Amino acid sequence: MDDEDEPSDLFAFSEDLVQLPKYKAAGVSTVDFDGLLSTPLKLKEDLSEGCGGQLWPAGMVLAKYMLRVHKNNLKGKTIVELGAGGGLVGLAVAIGSQIDQPLLITDQKPMFALMEQNIVLNGLETKAKAAIYDWGEPAPSEVPSHPDIILAADCVYFEPAFPLLQKTLEDLIGEKTVCYFCFKKRRRADLHFMKAIRKKFDVREVSDDSDKVSYQRENIFLHTITRK
Repeated sequence: MDDEDEPSDLFAFSEDLVQLPKYKAAGVSTVDFDGLLSTPLKLKEDLSEGCGGQLWPAGMVLAKYMLRVHKNNLKGKTIVELGAGGGLVGLAVAIGSQIDQPLLITDQKPMFALMEQNIVLNGLETKAKAAIYDWGEPAPSEVPSHPDIILAADCVYFEPAFPLLQKTLEDLIGEKTVCYFCFKKRRRADLHFMKAIRKKFDVREVSDDSDKVSYQRENIFLHTITRK
């Protein structure tokens, strides 16, 4: 449940549809998620190819939750991030969690170079890979047919893409898949999207996050999505 949309490319947003937290020139931010990372994540932010090139609040919430609650139980798991933008969530998990196989961060073509730059910037070439994934299209060969874990933050922002995102979730979520889905509710349409996916999946609000009360004041919500 998130924000608004407009026709055109999935990256042709206007500020009245998706309000930028604060526009800033391209540069590198350093984030340690309130001390959860002993080696901070370096994130190049660049809005020249779309809004995904900037750090967004739901991504921070999901990354902190994964680092706080799940960092020690990701060994042997196949992990895919959808709508990764610059790779905030996936790369934070790659740095701070006990993963033993490359984590895959995915987004559309305009974000691909930025994802790759951030992988190199953090020296994560053996722990993370980037791939182009257009929602609603067949998954690229790098994506496991049913990954163990899907990370998705701030993916609900562009209403015409809602059916494509739903189709992608239907394609990827298998019997053992858990999708961690975090969004900022900005419009009524966001609620319609969540209502639609509840018809297909078991959608539950995460209850084991100590930050929950704080971020829900900002209309940010974190759910798990699994097969019924």
